[in-house]
Amino acid sequence: MRVLITGGVSGQLRHELLRAAPAEALLVGPAADGESARLDVTDAAAVAECVARYAPELILNAAAYTHVDRAESEPAAARAVNVDGVRHLAEAALEANARLVHVSTDFVFGGSATGRALARSGGPSGEHRSGVEGWDVAPPFTEDAPTAPLGVYGESKRDGERVLAAVLPESGCLVRTSWVYGAHGANFVRTMLRLMGERDEIGVVADQIGTPTSARSLARALWRAAELELGGTLHWSDAGVASWYDLAVAVLEEARALGLLTARPRIVPLRTDQYPTPAARPAVSVLETSRSRERLGLPAVHWREELRLVLGELA
Repeated sequence: MRVLITGGVSGQLRHELLRAAPAEALLVGPAADGESARLDVTDAAAVAECVARYAPELILNAAAYTHVDRAESEPAAARAVNVDGVRHLAEAALEANARLVHVSTDFVFGGSATGRALARSGGPSGEHRSGVEGWDVAPPFTEDAPTAPLGVYGESKRDGERVLAAVLPESGCLVRTSWVYGAHGANFVRTMLRLMGERDEIGVVADQIGTPTSARSLARALWRAAELELGGTLHWSDAGVASWYDLAVAVLEEARALGLLTARPRIVPLRTDQYPTPAARPAVSVLETSRSRERLGLPAVHWREELRLVLGELA
């Protein structure tokens, strides 16, 4: 199968998609030809020429504008990649009779489920406890739940989903995911590792709840969706839930156990209003994945186990 993978050369998801490519996949495109330039999905002519030239049977779209806060001041840039880029790829795929697997986000949901978080710091001995002790929330978001994004980034990703459904109702596959991180690229886990080596104290939001997902786990799911020629909407994340504070604490504990860190900074749980950002973020954005896992035939793996594997790779 001839496969075109989009996305930045240093992107964490593209890196894992390339690494997880099955033996029967013939990777095509500028990078596969040794060219340094990546495909600019915002350029309709370039996308059409690339797809016509390489004739892929499958396109895996890992290209995305993911700067959540910057999108508030750069809405045109966000839409150029997340909406127009999807349209260009979908139209080219339609012309080439190719399938398109596109990645979206939990941020298409508003996360307005009523919840309660009790955050507390570690005790006098320095041990860290979970930043989320009790939650009374609505069920996780299903694949057909109404979308209600809170900011420009989420809106652009939702509109990209709508474009995919309109242009490729049969041969398009939408995969929503959440809180993606990996051993490569820019992400929360790598940022935490850096800060933990530089600071004695780090404040992390403890009242936003979701599911950390490793890029390697997501890549496996995308390849499986392609292999099975699945269409429609899928949800994929690792198992379990966490706050950003929980994830930071886990990074510290696992990194120290692996010898990645010798320092032990204090991780301080914060409320969202104590850490203001340009873009509003969902308080609860947990995805329901059981139906999608059945379709994919892949088991649930807890996010902490995936985190340990990623940090082990860095170690």
